[in-house]
Amino acid sequence: MIPLISQIASVECRGNRRNQGVVVCCSPGRLVIFIVANDVKSFQFEELQEMLGGLDESSYRVGQIVDWLYKRRIESFENMTNLPHALRAQLAKLFIFDRLEIVRVLGSRDTTRKFLFRLADGNLIESVLIPASPALYGEKSDRRTICVSTQVGCAYGCKFCASGLEGFSRNLRANEIIDQIIAIERVSGEKIDNVVFMGMGEPLANFENVMRAIRIINAPWGLGIGARHITLSTSGVAPRIKKLADEPLQVRLAVSLHGATDEVRNQIMPINRKYNIETLLSACDYYAKLKKQRLTFEYILIAGVNDSDEQAHLLSRHARQLSARVNLIPYNTVEGLGWSRPSRNRQGKFLSILGAHKITATLRREKGHDIDAACGQLRLQTSRNERQQVATS
Repeated sequence: MIPLISQIASVECRGNRRNQGVVVCCSPGRLVIFIVANDVKSFQFEELQEMLGGLDESSYRVGQIVDWLYKRRIESFENMTNLPHALRAQLAKLFIFDRLEIVRVLGSRDTTRKFLFRLADGNLIESVLIPASPALYGEKSDRRTICVSTQVGCAYGCKFCASGLEGFSRNLRANEIIDQIIAIERVSGEKIDNVVFMGMGEPLANFENVMRAIRIINAPWGLGIGARHITLSTSGVAPRIKKLADEPLQVRLAVSLHGATDEVRNQIMPINRKYNIETLLSACDYYAKLKKQRLTFEYILIAGVNDSDEQAHLLSRHARQLSARVNLIPYNTVEGLGWSRPSRNRQGKFLSILGAHKITATLRREKGHDIDAACGQLRLQTSRNERQQVATS
């Protein structure tokens, strides 16, 4: 969480100074201490109002600032021409603009596009622009969906996923999450109206930054994307599912189940050893009842691991218990991992069993299979290539 403002009244001083993220703004009669984040896009509207109040600026200036940030997409305070020069200079001392550098863009035959970004500290993350698909929520749509990352790497070690193969580096800040959307809209020229937190990392392990980003993405003064067009995916961090349920925003929840028994989940998802299926389903039940909305079970079909008839029947039982939808996803092959996707007949049989149990289920159309669109693959390939180039130079 970003600290806000501490105020100390009746201190005579003049001038401003900044040191290691602490900004001291002085005016006759008072001292205001700001502790700031790096990027202005990590702050909520009310926080900016409080900070500008500490600078003796009118509150309407915040509306002007966020209009430049999220509507006009300006990346410099100097270009916010309806702000006084003195305020622009002050804001430039308080904040910086982090920028995502586009390293690679891979375009798919089905119009899926994967973006590899380099962060200010040199780390790499991925985002994916996905064409409209009825498999996302089991309903037809013409939405443009972005799949965003929330961490650099992942510490949860799902055995079928490329995101964790290089280990975990750090959480993304709120602005680094928001900037993925802004950058892709700028490059693609398309308006994003559907956001899924299904990229690199476990969103619920970066809870505070993710929720801060979601509030800005959802806010009318921010990106203005409706809460029900925002889906947060988790591998099964049960306590944080309950914490998410207690949040006021009506975001959608997708649970990466990928196995209908503890035996299968233990094999491919280490988190199940801490939060087993019974614990996970209990947290999901809490979420569904409190939010009064249906959640989705994401289920990657892996040949010979979780694609049996038995798993399909048990998955149907879990889905019926929670009135959940099921989104079946044929496995995207990852170099260096020995898993493979089931045959089309096997995929169809699994789906038909769910249908026989009256479960709302979809089999995701293949999106981006030809560009290695599964989480972490492009980052992994690029990181290894860069290290190899350094070693041979």
